Amino acid sequence: MFIKVLGSAAGGGFPQWNCNCSNCKGLRDGTINAHARTQSSIIVSDNGEDWVLCNASPDISRQIFLTPELVKQGALRGTAIGDIILTDSQIDHTTGLLSLREGCPHRVWCTDEVHQDLSTGFPVFPMLKHWNGGLQHHAIRPLEPFSVTVCGNLTFTAVPILSNAPPYSPYRDRPLPGHNVALFIENRANGQSLFYAPGLGEPDDVILPWLKKADCLLIDGTVWQDDELLSTGVGKNTGRAMGHLALAEEQGLMTLLASLPASRKILIHINNTNPILNEDSPQRRFLQQQGIEVSWDGMAIQLQD
Repeated sequence: MFIKVLGSAAGGGFPQWNCNCSNCKGLRDGTINAHARTQSSIIVSDNGEDWVLCNASPDISRQIFLTPELVKQGALRGTAIGDIILTDSQIDHTTGLLSLREGCPHRVWCTDEVHQDLSTGFPVFPMLKHWNGGLQHHAIRPLEPFSVTVCGNLTFTAVPILSNAPPYSPYRDRPLPGHNVALFIENRANGQSLFYAPGLGEPDDVILPWLKKADCLLIDGTVWQDDELLSTGVGKNTGRAMGHLALAEEQGLMTLLASLPASRKILIHINNTNPILNEDSPQRRFLQQQGIEVSWDGMAIQLQD
């Protein structure tokens, strides 16, 4: 299985355009050892030629420009993106669909709950229906394995996770199981598997078995501390309220990762306030000591026997 990280930051990217926290200011000033990041999305493939886009970042045009694998060779116009899967209806995972309008129609796989949010509160499906067939919804149901049109060796399973619905959803703060899913992706040719969860609020009995059997975890690294936005002075939301399990809390993500057998544990969806973005920080060194990787834009991962 071939995996490429198109964007490794949380919503807003890094640096965030209107933020002068120590991380964002330090990156602009060149006073910290860090690298700019676009908003979270990945692509996966079983052959390195046809790709499935998982989440459509607001930065998708820039990401495609920097990803030669997604250029359709030998075609006047075209793309190597064969199918699109959405893990939720959050704005930082779906706005990129608007930038992909010239390539419509697109096959978009998502749960009915996500499709409903994207037809009402953020109505990208009806907005694009006039663009050469628009977005063609293919329903996915939690815990039912499915295959998409391309990459026939890959099987996807949407695993419900405890997180939150977006602010424009009528189910904000009371999400249904289909509002947020992780993806368990298995290559039937060799049995290798990836668990992709850019948003993870709380581990529960549904998600734990999937976490335990994945060979590689590409998982929510949004915040270091639950009160990170408050302590840096840039906001009032906690990580938990936004649907993200903090890394360093007593029962946080690092504790969870330490209990899992995956050969690679990689963080994605990293907020601009997270101290791990500073590669010289003690928090970053601690992750390295624990064998936890931090993804970057353009990171290539290959799962083999």
